[in-house]
Formats: sequence, structure tokens, C-alpha cells
Amino acid sequence: MDEFFFQHYLPNALATKKRGPDDRLTYSKHLAKSFGSLPLSDISSRAVNEWRNKQIAKGLKNSTINKHIDFLMNIIKLAYVWGHVDDQLHIKINIRKLPVGNYTQKFLNETEIRNLLNGCKRSPHPYLYLAVKLLLLTGARVGELRNARWSDIDEHKRIWIVPVSKNGRSREIFLSAESLDTLATVRRESVALGTAHLADGYVFTNPRTETKYDSFYAAWYKVVRSEGLEDVRIHDLRHTYASILINNEVSIYEVQRLLGHSNVTMTQRYAHLLRSKLHEKTELVSKAIENPWN
Repeated sequence: MDEFFFQHYLPNALATKKRGPDDRLTYSKHLAKSFGSLPLSDISSRAVNEWRNKQIAKGLKNSTINKHIDFLMNIIKLAYVWGHVDDQLHIKINIRKLPVGNYTQKFLNETEIRNLLNGCKRSPHPYLYLAVKLLLLTGARVGELRNARWSDIDEHKRIWIVPVSKNGRSREIFLSAESLDTLATVRRESVALGTAHLADGYVFTNPRTETKYDSFYAAWYKVVRSEGLEDVRIHDLRHTYASILINNEVSIYEVQRLLGHSNVTMTQRYAHLLRSKLHEKTELVSKAIENPWN
């Protein structure tokens, strides 16, 4: 398995997948110990189920374990497609995924936003507060923020171009005046930290490694724990951005454009937020008719 992964699967993933480097990390951390030394043809239902149960014992989330199962099956399927095994093991292996339930979206209220931002201000991380503020102001994905370069930002047009978004296409992020002010603060901070001159030009450059941040999660989790917001994920900032727009009567189609969704179906997950507004709108009809039946 190690030989196939590192000599065949990984080079292909690095060349064709945006998240190719993540595959290397996931394999090395979660799959290599259990399967790396096994011949591909010896990977059995029993071995896979035992591996899954070990992940459960480690306390990994069910959704994470299910992603690892899919990853393993994809590797084995590709081995068959490329002729490294004769059997369709990815079909024969009997592995049951774990229940994850329905995901409940989290939208931060004004108090939670204020507490979160104040906690981020107190963090020793040089950019956490500015990064979180920008995520709230723009609805950007955290990966888009980590990969942003100054060359992607047109301050005159107030547009941030994401060259390759989650759906594989470029997209525009529209910048408010406050977003531009926050970016100006980031630029001043990068000058103070001595990273403004670097050729890569990342908006958020780690002063220790002099390249983009791998993540903000370690600092993020310290803050949400200290503020009693343990159930808040960093992606919930994007949900919060959408909820603020909808609650201020921005149409679902405008929200679609602002979030960069390729079709409105993806944006419909926020449609339930419109209900209270729609109830208000029905009163307009009553006022217009002026209750002629009374």
C-alpha cells in the first residue's frame, strides 16, 4: 500500500487535486500504520473494520472517520483501475459508515460575535483577530483567506479575486469599506513583523515560516474555549455572514453571488431564515386590502 500510495496515487493527487497535500497528511497520519505494509490484495473487510474501530477508540468524530473511509476506498479503487490489483476490492470490502445525524447550522448573534472578536484581540496570535474579522466581513472560506495574496486584491474596484475556489472556478469577493480598512491594518502589521517584502505576497504571512499559515485552528480553539463558544466552528463565520445578509432582506440570489455558490440550490440551506421576514411581508397585503370584509 505504501508503495502504491507514494509512487502512484500521491503524484497524481498533487498534480490534479487542489487538496493533494492534505491527502499525504491524512494517509501518513491515519492509514499508513494499519495498511502501509500490507499487500493491496490482503486488505480485507475485517482489517478495514478493525481500523475504523481504532479510530472510534481514539475519539475521532464520526464524520471525520467516514471521510477517512471514503479516502481509503478511493485509493483502493484507483489501484484496481490502474491495474495494481485484479479484484474490485473497493466493492467487495464490507464497511459500514458511522451515523452523523443532521448538521445544525450555527449562526452567531451580536453578543457572541462581540465576545469572539474580543477574545481574538487578546490572543497572542499576530493575525487571529484580523483574520476572523475579515471572515465575518466577507463570508470567505478560511482556505481562501489563507491563500490570498495582495495581488488578488483590487482596492480600487473593491474586489478580492479568488483564483481557484472550492468549485474549481475563480470567484469575486466583494469588499466593504470596513473590509478594506481591515486589510490596511493587516498590511501595516505585516510591515511591523517584517514580512511585507516577501515575494509570495501572502496577505497573512506567518512571520516564523515566512510563508502562508497552514491553519489558524490552534489559536482559534483556544479562543472559543475561553469564551464558552466551543460549538462554534470557524466555518460558522461564513454561515453568520449569510444569515446577517438574509435577515437584512438581501435576496437569496444576491446571497448566492456574495457567497460564490455555483447555483442557488447551495444557498437554499439558508432559506429558513427568510420565514420571519416572509411573515412580515404578508402583513403588507392585509394593509393594502384594508380588511374590506369587516
